[in-house]
Amino acid sequence: MPNPMKHMKAPRLGKLMMPSLTQEQVMALLQAAHDNRSKAMIALFVESGLRLSELTNIKGQNIDWEKGTIRVIGKGNKEGLAPFGKLSEGYLRAWLAEFQPNGSNVWGLNQWGIISILRRLRAETGIPCNPHTFRRTFACLLRKAGVDTMTIKDLGRWESLEMVQRYTRSVTFEDSLKFYKAPLG
Repeated sequence: MPNPMKHMKAPRLGKLMMPSLTQEQVMALLQAAHDNRSKAMIALFVESGLRLSELTNIKGQNIDWEKGTIRVIGKGNKEGLAPFGKLSEGYLRAWLAEFQPNGSNVWGLNQWGIISILRRLRAETGIPCNPHTFRRTFACLLRKAGVDTMTIKDLGRWESLEMVQRYTRSVTFEDSLKFYKAPLG
């Protein structure tokens, strides 16, 4: 007997919508964080779009306080700059006033130590708290603020626009409409 499904087309699956956090959720995580180190990590993840390896390997000499950037080694061993804002700067300065790195990274932790802190925060708050969610949050918050995808690509050190588009899929038409200006006046 012939298979009746043989000539059926496969169903079209929708595009995967990966979660990102709202600004309110990020602020709740910052409030729940127990110390300046944890707060600095969360703020940097969200304001800089850092990958876990990039955050882990920050050394004091990588930070340019005047320009608000951190020199990082990203995917493919490529050097790049990650921007950071005043919130990250405040928490990072407070942490470094408490901790002297002595040549190691500014956290005194490896990747598993950072992951452990994030898991504890997730357990305490119920808010997704992992490096990839923070990276998507970085992209989505910038997109919702009207920053174009090409600029987000450059700031986040992505290789392709497609990846930024995938990360910002949760940005709605209504989010974008706020920045619309009629071309004829």
